[in-house]
Amino acid sequence: MTFPSGTLLAQSALSGVFIGGLYGLLGLGLGLTWGLLHIINLAHFAFAFLAAYLCYQLASVGGLDPLLTLALIVPLFFLFGVAVQWLLSRYAVSPLNSLLATFGLTAIIEAFIQYVWTADFRKLESVYATQKFRVGGLFVPVPELITLGLAVALSVGIFAAMRYTNLGRALRALAEDAPMAAAFGVNRRAHALILAGVCGALAGIAGVCLALSFTLTPSQIYAWVGVVFAAVMLGGLGSPLGPLAAGIVIGVSEAVTMAFASPSWAPIVSFSLLIGLLLLRPGRT
Repeated sequence: MTFPSGTLLAQSALSGVFIGGLYGLLGLGLGLTWGLLHIINLAHFAFAFLAAYLCYQLASVGGLDPLLTLALIVPLFFLFGVAVQWLLSRYAVSPLNSLLATFGLTAIIEAFIQYVWTADFRKLESVYATQKFRVGGLFVPVPELITLGLAVALSVGIFAAMRYTNLGRALRALAEDAPMAAAFGVNRRAHALILAGVCGALAGIAGVCLALSFTLTPSQIYAWVGVVFAAVMLGGLGSPLGPLAAGIVIGVSEAVTMAFASPSWAPIVSFSLLIGLLLLRPGRT
């Protein structure tokens, strides 16, 4: 094990904060559907990658600014989220079966991506790609800063909406006791469709952030599942802020681990944290 310089360690920690923001952004919609709707939606990851490829296509071929593609991607993926929720509720799919059903949907979307864009690596070349600025001895890449800013803004905004709006209160009531909430006039199906649509839109936003910072390939869908699941479980199901906080903890831990040891040690961090949580506080989630 080598001991990195203070600058390298600080840069690694900063990079961990940025990647943790993306973990949190990806985990935000997944945690809400899991915690509030009791649906384990693995297709959330496939939606994010499909959005990333759409952003790549619109920006590379259509000449749009990558951030402007959100004007199309957000409403489109809102509808995708609503459609998936409608199908799952129409056939009264249980949480376990939702995991299996959405895994199948993920495989279908992966095959579609591979059919349209092939399995070749794709990299979005945008005006943001090479932009960075310096703070002291540290470099701050603009794409990662955009991702972190969106993750924080969306997490805080959804937290406020869940706590201070009638829609948020209704969703929390449905998650706690759906029959009692329905007795007070809460329309479970309509509220569930709205939340699922919002979570689909969140997947679309996360996909644009993926396209800004990462090289894309269809098989990478599954590489994100484990660490984002860990962030969701650590942060708490249904919590808007928890996945972001947990994602940053995991991201910084992984980055610092890579600074001291080889990158192959990084995945051990997130799963060690998750196993420790499950052993010490099994009732938390």
